[in-house]
Amino acid sequence: MRYLVVLAILAIVAVIVLSQSLFTVSETQYGVVIRFGEIQTVYSTPGLKLKTPFVEQVTKFDKRILRIDVRSESMPDKEQQFLEIDAYLRYKITNPRLFLQKLVNETRASSRIGNIAVSEIRRVVAQLDRTDVIGGVTETQEDGTILVSPKKTPEGIDTREALTRQVLAGVDEVVKAPENDFGVEIVDVRIKRADFPSAAEQSVFNRMRTERDVQAKKLRAEGEEENLTIRAVVEKEVRVIAADAEREANQLRGEGEAEAIKIFADALEQDPEFYSFQRALQTYKTILDSDTTIVLSADSDLFRYLENPQGAAAP
Repeated sequence: MRYLVVLAILAIVAVIVLSQSLFTVSETQYGVVIRFGEIQTVYSTPGLKLKTPFVEQVTKFDKRILRIDVRSESMPDKEQQFLEIDAYLRYKITNPRLFLQKLVNETRASSRIGNIAVSEIRRVVAQLDRTDVIGGVTETQEDGTILVSPKKTPEGIDTREALTRQVLAGVDEVVKAPENDFGVEIVDVRIKRADFPSAAEQSVFNRMRTERDVQAKKLRAEGEEENLTIRAVVEKEVRVIAADAEREANQLRGEGEAEAIKIFADALEQDPEFYSFQRALQTYKTILDSDTTIVLSADSDLFRYLENPQGAAAP
């Protein structure tokens, strides 16, 4: 019985020792073996590894690209106009030994490298103007449409891209400097947001609103001026057309009246008596109706065609 207890105890001890002696490293990890604070071995290949039990500890770091969200800060441009910059960077551990010695863990690495990134972004932004940092310029079309287009450097690169390249080079240079040498490589730096500080937003909006109001009033004034010009031209054309039409109508009316007079004159010359007869009929039609009573002398010239259709006066 005592023999079995001893075997059980030995088995438990063996399991504990074995578990403390073996560890695994995955494909996405570095394994660093530490003994009394000193780095003994760095494993970069995956598999089952061996260490001294109870004496050595294992610290693992991620091989993959890691991300640091840089804290948002207000930074002045070269015209001392403050912008709220929010950025992030991505880095990769290339030397876990140096990384452990200088930065200890990923949390401290995020803080240290993040501070370096903020300092470098502030330095680069201080050399640029606001449109370079924002990366766009506005252009107002003739119809009032506002277009936003990317701003380019003389080399044809977007100013925002040029900014991030400068920051990337600066941060990478600092973390690889001999006095630092964190054992990391900065892969990328990106600006997530570049806006006016919240305290200045209202004044910016008011200024933009004022500019738009001035532009709107200018456009309205130009439109009203063009409207008056068009109306004046149209009214002038209308008067000219009406005068030409009136002149042509008077001319045609005069020609028609002359032609009528000529026709009547020709008819009168051909048969003066018929003309007198027609005039007498028109007179009868005008003065004689069922309600009219006329008292005239029997030898009145008005009734000569009623007494004698030939129109000759009675003997």
